[in-house]
Amino acid sequence: MNKSLIDIVVCGAHMQGLALNSQLTERGAVFRSSVQTADSYRFYALPGGPPFRPGLVRVNAGGASIAAEVWGLPAARWGDFIALIPSPLAIGTVLLADGRSVKGFLCEACATEGAIDITALGSWRTFLGQQQP
Repeated sequence: MNKSLIDIVVCGAHMQGLALNSQLTERGAVFRSSVQTADSYRFYALPGGPPFRPGLVRVNAGGASIAAEVWGLPAARWGDFIALIPSPLAIGTVLLADGRSVKGFLCEACATEGAIDITALGSWRTFLGQQQP
C-alpha cells in the first residue's frame, strides 16, 4: 500500500465515469476497488444540481448496504480536494461491509428533508439509470 495515498470512499458523482470524478483524477487519485458499505446507511438523492449528488447517512436501524468505490488520493492533495466539498456533504468515517472503516463522503441528516430516499436501489448508478428517458 502506498502510504502517500489516503483512501476515500465515494458513492455518488465522484465515482468512475460520473460528473465529478475528474476532481479526483486531476489530483492523481487512483481507483482502488468497488465496495459495499455496511448495512447501516440510508441513501438519498439530494435536491439541487447539476451535478446531482446523493447523501449517505448512517442510521441505527433500517439501513442497507450501498455500492461505493475506494480511491487513493495523494496526501498532498487531500486539503484542496476537501475544500471542494459543499454542505451538506462532509467527510467522515464510512463503515464497509468487509469490516473496514475508511474516510469518505457522508451527509448531514438535516439535508434529507425534501430529498428522495433511494436506499432500496442500493446504488447511485441505478438511480441515475432510472432518471434517463
